Amino acid sequence: MKGWAVGKMALAMMIFGSVGFFSEQTGIPAIELVFVRCLCAMVFLGGLWYATGKYKEEKWQRRSVMQIILCGFFLIGNWVFLFTAFGEEGASITIVTSIYHLAPVIALVLGSIVFKEKLSIFSFLAMVACLVGTILIAGEGSSISVDSLLASGIGFAFLAAICYALLMVGGKGIQGVSTYAVTFIQTSIGVVMLLPFADFDAFIGLTMTNWIYIIATGLIHTGIVYVLFFDSLRELPTSISSALVFLNPVTAILSDVFLIGFLPTWLQVAGIALIFIGMVCTFVKPRPRTIVQEKAS
Repeated sequence: MKGWAVGKMALAMMIFGSVGFFSEQTGIPAIELVFVRCLCAMVFLGGLWYATGKYKEEKWQRRSVMQIILCGFFLIGNWVFLFTAFGEEGASITIVTSIYHLAPVIALVLGSIVFKEKLSIFSFLAMVACLVGTILIAGEGSSISVDSLLASGIGFAFLAAICYALLMVGGKGIQGVSTYAVTFIQTSIGVVMLLPFADFDAFIGLTMTNWIYIIATGLIHTGIVYVLFFDSLRELPTSISSALVFLNPVTAILSDVFLIGFLPTWLQVAGIALIFIGMVCTFVKPRPRTIVQEKAS
């Protein structure tokens, strides 16, 4: 039923939109939080993969396996940079989330380079809007430098967006493998990657509230959200799923404003609006008539 699928997708996006607020309440650094997230997702989704019997239906291909592994590194980099951005002193969830959602536009640019995809007028407008929006957001300080951008979370958010874009581009063409298998492999890679760097002393002295937010970030924001997202994605047309994706940043911004008390300046509001406009432009496809005319010319 499409209505049920819409509800699951909407719930998944709203839950994930609160991940920035939850991460700030955990009381642990980014690497340790991502490690817990990978561990919880590996166990939870791996258990579902086995329980549903999907592991029996997998059709392993060398190319797909290599893509999954490569994308696993991009996924972990994406999470580490994103949570690092949230954890920077003075960084706001609103600004970090807005910069992070440059990923579709970056993916467009990468796609045009790697796959020789032609950029439409809407794609060009998306890049211009997002570029201007980023300048407005980053230019709020008295000076712009690498140190100031990293301290504000903008630099790390941009690195997270690049990793996310690489994940989107690198994941194209994966066939014969279920989403459970993909996520299980990638989060397993994350556990192995981050184990040598995780400082388990960071978990000492945490309150019960901290632990609730940590477990919620691992089980709910990763395990349950992934199940809701992938189960609904296959039932919905691209137009609806693309529109529902906007609930993610909207929820993040609302939680930042009403729960944390962040108030962006007018220039930052304009920059955020331009990035959202850029996101909209990435979802607009040219009409068939336009494509025919381009081929004819």
